[in-house]
Amino acid sequence: MRSISLFHSIIRENIQLLTTTYLIPLTSRSIPPVSSAISGAATPPIEYPFGTHPVSAGHTQCIAQGVYWIRMPLPFALDHINLWLIEDCIEDLQGWTLIDCGIDSNMTRDLWEQIFAQHLNNKPLLRVIATHMHPDHLGNAHWICERFKLNLWMSGTEFYAAHHALNGDTGFGGTLVSEFMASHGLRNEEWLSIIGNRSNTYSSMVPKVPAKFIQLKHNQLIDIGGHQWQCIEGFGHSPEHIALYSPDLDLLISGDMLLPKISTNVSVWASAPESNPVHDFLESLTYFEKLPAQTTVCPSHGIPFLGIGRRVNELRVHHADRLAEVLQACRSAPQCAHDVIKIMFKRELDLHQITFAMGEALAHLHWWWHKGEVKRFHSEDQIIRFGI
Repeated sequence: MRSISLFHSIIRENIQLLTTTYLIPLTSRSIPPVSSAISGAATPPIEYPFGTHPVSAGHTQCIAQGVYWIRMPLPFALDHINLWLIEDCIEDLQGWTLIDCGIDSNMTRDLWEQIFAQHLNNKPLLRVIATHMHPDHLGNAHWICERFKLNLWMSGTEFYAAHHALNGDTGFGGTLVSEFMASHGLRNEEWLSIIGNRSNTYSSMVPKVPAKFIQLKHNQLIDIGGHQWQCIEGFGHSPEHIALYSPDLDLLISGDMLLPKISTNVSVWASAPESNPVHDFLESLTYFEKLPAQTTVCPSHGIPFLGIGRRVNELRVHHADRLAEVLQACRSAPQCAHDVIKIMFKRELDLHQITFAMGEALAHLHWWWHKGEVKRFHSEDQIIRFGI
């Protein structure tokens, strides 16, 4: 128990350093030190102001003035995505801004047709904003933009990453990924073969990306429906994720950066094999923990909630726990990413889950490697391991 406490102390010091050296003010509200949060300082509990039952697919639910919640199905264990429709006016034209689009599928399009017919009040869509380039957020953007002759708004890095994912052998499948997984300890030949042959995974859900876009940047202000929305960048989950915060409405559309019950996937991918995404993700949380306690968080998965400070604290504690476990294992014996999966995930994983779990395990190993607490080396079996 002493060793675990020591590891937590190390992590608290490092997270405290992030908080004190990398803050760009969003509001004047002061925030308690992260070390207090990690040690259990009281924060308001998470509440669900709209109840715990989601809006039905193909329907909308008003959650704030002019802001509507939509939910679309996904063909994964995480079986849904939340999307957001906001009343807007651009150049005197009344209509709607849509935030995120769902994957490209017949089922999703049928549900969109239902919403277009029944919930837009005969007003057009005016623009599409994508929080990031993942298929559940961007998949239908090309179809909606073409149908309504719209511009796509998103960060530059996400836009170009989407085009790269669509046209190249990237972190989502192909030879690059299968070799990357093998080098980090995945030895199931059947799974490696499937991974190597699935280079069309991204394009199957995002068959096309619009050719042009309007670039969003951190701290940029956008007028949507007469309210100012501030762009907040986030890293670690995707290349340059953009969340949107309205102080007028006390509303944060958090995308995948803040989810109420599950932790955001934070992974090392084959296309960026030496990245440090846990560091980047924890650094990004500093932007969100400064928002007012009354902010309603509208996540991409789960239910809109209150309790942003508590949720940020929970995510920090979650990663502190995982980092402590990983370092303890590395001190006992050299570990590869596949070894660490058994420490971080206490259940059997299918192939879809193992791909993300490998990236997440490696991300926690890289935290310590980048800090110099562990060394990386190639063992005789050509597997990359991390140890003391």
